[in-house]
Amino acid sequence: MTREVLAFGDSLTWGADPVTGLRHPAGGQWPRVLEAALSGVRIHADGVGGRTTCRDDDAGAALRNGAKALPVALSAHMPLDLVILMLGTNDLKAVHGGRADGAQAGMKRLAEIVATFPYKPLGAVPRLLIVAPPPTGAGAAGGRDPGEARRIAPLYRALADELGCGFFDAGEVASVSPADQVHLDAEATAAIGRALVAPVTELLA
Repeated sequence: MTREVLAFGDSLTWGADPVTGLRHPAGGQWPRVLEAALSGVRIHADGVGGRTTCRDDDAGAALRNGAKALPVALSAHMPLDLVILMLGTNDLKAVHGGRADGAQAGMKRLAEIVATFPYKPLGAVPRLLIVAPPPTGAGAAGGRDPGEARRIAPLYRALADELGCGFFDAGEVASVSPADQVHLDAEATAAIGRALVAPVTELLA
């Protein structure tokens, strides 16, 4: 039986190249790397550039509010065994308040959506894995504060403990590119995919 996993995130999940802005090939997209390393698991990758946890941002070409987009993704891909949420980088833009506490509150709202969505069949609630993105660096666009970026991982870990769900700190295995201090080069993105094999395998057991 194939296990179904939703990877819900922003441009880091989409696989944005920090130099060109284009998409890394499959080997530089962490959902594809993760899927290739697992047997009998299908990863549904849903990454949109600029996506926040729960804040509206009409400056882009697509809906960027994760709390509004997540129910659509859950509906499209259910039944699901696991949902992986990796967001927060864009919540740190000054226009969205720029605070890690705000990202944590938004992530909690996304977790609530995962837990309460009317799945088919009823009661088929997937497991949840919260992933803290690698912290942005100095000079990152959007007025992101590196100090606030470093606060996301411990706040997300505390939230995961509160909710009793999985947690992984992607900053332990990947760092942002010096090219823009926000996005990841292909190897760093692939490293996240490889590192997620163990926690995903455990959650799907």
